[in-house]
Amino acid sequence: MTNSASAVNGRPTAAERIDSIFGSDVFSRTRMRQRLPKEVYRSLLCTIDRGEPLDPAVADVVAASMKDWAIENGATHYTHWFQPLTGLTAEKHDSLAAPDGAGGVVFNFSGSELVQGEPDASSFPSGGIRATFEARGYTAWDATSPAFLMRGENNVTLCIPTAFVSWTGEALDTKIPLLRSVEALSTQALRILKIFGTDKGVSRVHTTVGAEQEYFLVDRDLYFKRPDLLICERTLFGAKPPKGQQLEDHYFGTIPPRVLAFMAESEKELYCLGVPVKTRHNEVAPGQYEIAPLFEPSHIASDHQMIMMETLKRVAPRYGLQALLHEKPFAGVNGSGKHNNWSMSTDTGVNLLDPQDETHTNMQFLVFLCATIRAVDLHADLLRASIASAANDHRLGANEAPPAIISVFLGNMLSDILDQVEKGLPKRTIRGGTLDLGAKTLPQLPRHSGDRNRTSPFAFTGNKFEFRAVGSSASIAWPNTVLNTIVAESLDEIATQLERAVGARPTPARLQSGVIAVLKKVIKQHKRVIFDGDNYSEEWHSEAARRGLPNLKDSVEAFAVLKSRTNVELFRKYAVLGKSEYDSRTYIQIEKYVKQLAIEAETMVSVARGQILPASLEHQRRTAEAVAATRAAGVEAPETTRALQDLVALVDELRRRAAEVERLGAHHDADPIKHAAQISRELKPAMARLRAAGDALEGVVAADLWPLPNYRELLFLK
Repeated sequence: MTNSASAVNGRPTAAERIDSIFGSDVFSRTRMRQRLPKEVYRSLLCTIDRGEPLDPAVADVVAASMKDWAIENGATHYTHWFQPLTGLTAEKHDSLAAPDGAGGVVFNFSGSELVQGEPDASSFPSGGIRATFEARGYTAWDATSPAFLMRGENNVTLCIPTAFVSWTGEALDTKIPLLRSVEALSTQALRILKIFGTDKGVSRVHTTVGAEQEYFLVDRDLYFKRPDLLICERTLFGAKPPKGQQLEDHYFGTIPPRVLAFMAESEKELYCLGVPVKTRHNEVAPGQYEIAPLFEPSHIASDHQMIMMETLKRVAPRYGLQALLHEKPFAGVNGSGKHNNWSMSTDTGVNLLDPQDETHTNMQFLVFLCATIRAVDLHADLLRASIASAANDHRLGANEAPPAIISVFLGNMLSDILDQVEKGLPKRTIRGGTLDLGAKTLPQLPRHSGDRNRTSPFAFTGNKFEFRAVGSSASIAWPNTVLNTIVAESLDEIATQLERAVGARPTPARLQSGVIAVLKKVIKQHKRVIFDGDNYSEEWHSEAARRGLPNLKDSVEAFAVLKSRTNVELFRKYAVLGKSEYDSRTYIQIEKYVKQLAIEAETMVSVARGQILPASLEHQRRTAEAVAATRAAGVEAPETTRALQDLVALVDELRRRAAEVERLGAHHDADPIKHAAQISRELKPAMARLRAAGDALEGVVAADLWPLPNYRELLFLK
C-alpha cells in the first residue's frame, strides 16, 4: 500500500489508512471467503442473502473459523451480543479456553455455541411474558449481521450479534420484530415489482437506514459534580446563561481541538468495527455535535447505531469528556434527535424511492411514494407513539424538533406531480435549473427542484424519507419496525388494487391507466397528511386540526394509541408481533416512562435539599449579617433588606416545592397508564415549579457557594 502512486513520501494517504483499518475487527464476507471452504461459504451466503435455513454442519465450520480469527487477534472470550427491551445492549462473556485435562488449555468454540446461547430471560424487561420463576431464554445467531471484536484496555472479546427469544418462542428483543418487518415489507414490495415486470433477478427487498446521531459533550470533571447528569443524563436544575445559541455561531463552526481529537478516535474505532461513518460537525446548541453514517440495511444499521452510541460513551473519557445522548440535557438550548433516513432497495441495488430524472413517467416510484404517504396518514398516531418517551417529550414540538403532528413533506416537484396525477396523466417534472452566483470565478450550481424542510417530521429528501422525530438516546429498531410494517400494509393494499385493475398480463397502456386510477384514489384519500410549509407555525396546528390529523402532544397521549385493537391486529396480520409480544412492548414503554420520571423526581428532591438548600441558607446567613451590620452602623439599607426578604421567600418556596414533588412522586397506581397520566398531569408540573425555584436561587446565591457547575461551564468549557 505504501508503494502506491498516491502515497506521499512513502507514507500511506489518509484514504489508504482508512481503507487499511475499515472493518479490520469484523468477521466480514471477505474474511469468510478467505477462510471458509467454498461450499460452506456459498451455503452461508444463501442464509444471509436469501433467508434460507442455516445448515448445522455449516455452523460448526464457521464457528471454528471465527474462533481462529478471533484468537489470532487476541480474543480470549466471546459473547452473544443482543438488544433486549431495555433500549440498550446486553452481553455475557464466556471464555474461549477450557482445561484440556492434562494441565493445559484448549480453545474450543462449537457450532452449537455459535448458534445458541442461554441468558436469563426473567431479569430483562418482558412485559409479563416471563416471570421470575420462568427464567429460560435463548440467544440465536443472526448470521446476517457480522461478528466483530470489541477491544478494551487489556482484553479483546468476540461479539456475535444475536436475537433474544423466550423459551416460549416469543421475541424479547428489538431485532426479531425488525427482521420480521423487513420480511413483511419485502413480500408486498415484490408484488409491486412483479406488476411492473421489474422483479427479474430480485429475490428480496430490504429497507435501508442512515441514522444521524446528535449528542452533547461536557467536561468529565464537571459531569461528576452534577448528580442529575450522572443519574438522569439531563440537568434537572440550571439557570439560563447570558449566552446560549442565540448568536447561531456554533452550528458548523470550528470544532474545538479536544473535541476533534475525540471525534477522530471514535471514528477510527467505528471504522475498525465496520461502521461507515461519514459526517461530523458542530450542531446548533453550544456543546452539541453530530456524527452520521452511510446507508445500510436497516437491521445492520440498527446494530451499528448501538455500537456507535457505545463507542461515543467509551471513547469520550479518554479525552476528559462525557458524551450525553439524552434528548434534552440542557433547558433553553436545542435538544438532540436521531434523524432516521429511510428507504427501500432491492437486493440488486435499486433504490425504490429514487425519483430519477423524468419523475412523472416513473410510475413504479410513484406507487412506492404513495404507498408510504398512505401508510403515514393511516398510522400517524402509531408512528408518533413509536418515538414516545419521557426524554423525547422535552424536545418534540419545540422550536428545534418536529412537532407531535405527523405530516409528510414532499417539495415542489413531487407535490406538483401528485397534483397532476390526481387530475389525470402527469405531463411534466419541474426542473431546478441552475444558480448563477454572480462571480465569474464561482461555478454555476445545479439547483434541486425543491427546497428542504427541517420542520417536517417526515420529509422526502431526494431519494429517501427522513423521519426526524426519533430521539437521540433511542434504539432505531422499534421506529423502523413500525415504519416497515405500516408500509408493508400499504403496499399490500395497493398491490391488491393494482392486480385487480391491470390483470395478470397487462399491456403498457392498461398498466398505465390502472396505476393512474389507483393512485388518484390514494392521493385523494390521503393528501391531507402532505404539508410543505412551516410545521412550527400556529397556523399549521389549526390547519392540521381542520384536516383531522392527530396531535398527540406528549407520551401519555401517545401511549393510549398503543392499546388500539387495530394496531394489535396490524402486527399480527403481518407476522411481526403476536398479541403477547405487542402487549409486552406497550407495557414496557409505559413502565419505563413511569420509572424514569420517578427517578428524576427523587433526584430533584435530593439535589434541592442536599445541595441547593444548604448553599442558599449560607447565602441567606451572609445577607442577614450584612443587613444587621449595616443597621448597627446606623445606616438604613432598604434594598438590602428587601433582597434578604426576597431570598427568604425563595428558600421557603424551594422547601415547599421539594415537599410537593416528594409527595406527588410517592404516588403509585397499579395501572401503569393511570400512573403515567398522574405523572404527566401532576408530577411534571410540580417538577417544573421546583426547578423554577432552584434556578431563581442560582441567580442570587454567591458563586463561591453555588454547589453545581453552571450552564456557562457545562456548555462552553471544551
